[in-house]
Order: sequence, then C-alpha cells, then structure tokens
Amino acid sequence: MLTCQRHHFDLPADVHYLNASTIGANLKTAMDAGQQAILRKSQPHRLTPTDFFTDARQTRQLFSDLINADDPERIALMPSVSYGMATVAKNLANKPGLRAGQQILLVDEEFPSDVYAWEEVCAQKGLIVKTVLPPDTLTNRGAGWNERLLDAITDDTALVVTGHAHWTDGTRFDLVALRERTRAVGAWLVVDGSQSVGVMPLDVQQIRPDALIVGAYKYLLGPYGTSLAYFSETFDNGSPIEANWINRAGSDNFSTLATYQREYRPKAARYNMGEQNNFILLPMLNAALTSLLAWGTAHIADYCGHLTTEAASALAELGFRTEEAAWRSNHLLGVRLPTGLDMDDVKQALTDHHISASVRGSSIRISTHVWNDGADVAALIEALSSVRVSV
Repeated sequence: MLTCQRHHFDLPADVHYLNASTIGANLKTAMDAGQQAILRKSQPHRLTPTDFFTDARQTRQLFSDLINADDPERIALMPSVSYGMATVAKNLANKPGLRAGQQILLVDEEFPSDVYAWEEVCAQKGLIVKTVLPPDTLTNRGAGWNERLLDAITDDTALVVTGHAHWTDGTRFDLVALRERTRAVGAWLVVDGSQSVGVMPLDVQQIRPDALIVGAYKYLLGPYGTSLAYFSETFDNGSPIEANWINRAGSDNFSTLATYQREYRPKAARYNMGEQNNFILLPMLNAALTSLLAWGTAHIADYCGHLTTEAASALAELGFRTEEAAWRSNHLLGVRLPTGLDMDDVKQALTDHHISASVRGSSIRISTHVWNDGADVAALIEALSSVRVSV
C-alpha cells in the first residue's frame, strides 16, 4: 500500500493542507525541473527547432498513459479548462443534427468555466441550458442525483457536461452509464476531470468521452496555467480557437514556414494552444506526471480513501454529514454542518488549527493528496469538535 509522500513536498510541518482541490503543491522534483528550465532558457543559443516539440511530446505521452488513452496524438495542451470548454462550444455549433431547442445538461453548482462557455452557442443556435438538481436529502443523494441526470438525457439532449467528482463535495458521477445513455441519443459527453484525474482512476478507453479536459495545477500537481485535454474522433477536422502555426503539418521544418500550410497535424493537434511547448512549465508538469504514474492512480485513491473514511466516520459522531461512501470520491469529502453551527465559526476554527480547506457551496471541502496523513485528519476532527452551537 502507498504510504504518505509528504517528504517529496516542501509543506511546513505545522500546516495541515487539505486543499488540493483548490491548488496542488509543487513536488520537489517539479521545482528542480522548473529551476533547470529557467537556466536552460538563459542560454537560448542552445535551443534547436526540435526543442520546440520535445517537452510537449513527452507531456502528451505521460498524460495518455495516466488516462489509458491509446494515442497521444489525441491529447492537446491548453492554458485552462475554460479554453477547452470554449473549444467544445465552438465545435458544438457544427454538431451534426443539432437543432434549436436542444439542451445542454449541467449538474447543479457546476464550476463557472463549465457554465459560461455555452452562452454564445446557445444564443446562436437556440440551445437551452438545463441544470439537474440533486435530491433535497442526504439519504441516497449521490445515487438519486445520478439517476436524475440519466433520466434527463433524451433525444433533445445535445451535450452533457459533468465532472467525474463534483468540485464542491466530491459526489461521484457514473461516467460509464452516462456514456451509454448519451451515445444512445446521439449526445456528446464532455468531462471536466480537474477534480479527479490523477487521484481517481479514469480510463478513456472504457468511458469513451467525446472530450476530457483537466486543469493540471490541482491533482496533477502541475504549475498554474497548464491544462490537458483528450479529444476523441468526434473532434477530428473540427475548428480550433487559434489559427496557430505550430499546429500545422510540417511545422517542424522551420526553413519552410513561409510556405503557408492550411492542413493541420492529425487528430487533436489543431486544438493545442499557441506556444504549447512552454520551456519552463512543461518540464515541471512532466516531472509531476512522472511521479503520479510511479505511485499509480489506484494506489493514490486507496491511500486518500483511508484518510477520508476515517474523517467521515469521526465527523458523523460529531453530527456532521457527508455523502454516502458508495457515491463519494476517495480523495474529496464534502462536509455539511450540523444544525446550529455557523460557517464563519467553522472557518475560524480551521484557521486556528492551521488547517487549509475550502468552503464550496454548502460544504466544507476537504481534499486530500499523497502529502496528507492521519495527523491532518486528527487536526481536522479537533478543529471541528471545538466549534460550539450558536444560540
């Protein structure tokens, strides 16, 4: 079984960092890679045309391995999830069979980047955004929410956008079932994997999403400003956001760049952002992806699951409520308050006990990674048990 990997990070001993869902910590190996990359660019005369492709090629291969994609050319490098969603939106406008009145399905309290992306295409094509609410109960809430989402998918559905784990509380969504249902009605399935990929197994060969978009600075432990996307054959020959030169066929031959080329490199290459081969950020990201692969996503999930299960059990005795084990993510625990507790008092208690966590929606979001251990859970329980009911 995987053990605590805190020694690979530079977190202070007295800090209980339970906030990976906001931003992941840099690995020491990633920091070393970044420092070496800065020095590398201080001597630009050593760079060759090949260097404009090498790091990005490695990133695509590493990420392909992480999500079990069989072709790294289906991976695109992006600056943000919103960039990826904008790419989907641009191509949704040309989806075969699209008609006015069709729906884009979202789950309640979805992350803003997964919501704002559809405003323009809805206005252009007469589409409707429909939000699927969870049941108004914590009993079988995750199961009920999944059932509601599946039931909402009909012939009038053009697109379903969801995370694997809900970003506010870790509720899991059954992507295999969603794929089967969307395929049956001809709808696209787009997954925001920012809150799961890296710590929760996700196999694109099993799920076959039309697109998977992941912010790499969270659980992938990459630097801010890096995101990765998988695009299926649905998006082959589609329209990218940028008309970038390096995404064109033959762009590795710098001597012929003025012989303009309309043809793109195959598969997802057209969707790469400009300046994709970032000479500083990508070596850091590649170091992080290498470590995640060495640890193994399933092992990370098991390790985090032991921590959150311990936390959920102890919190239940204090009157706090969490999603049922069958429908919560191993690494991300949404904690709802007992009646009478004030959220501001809870946040102050967390601060007083040197705990970094987030409030998202109606939950305290406890998000773990391989740097966490039992001491972090004990500190969390001590902090929350110190909060008194307001009168």
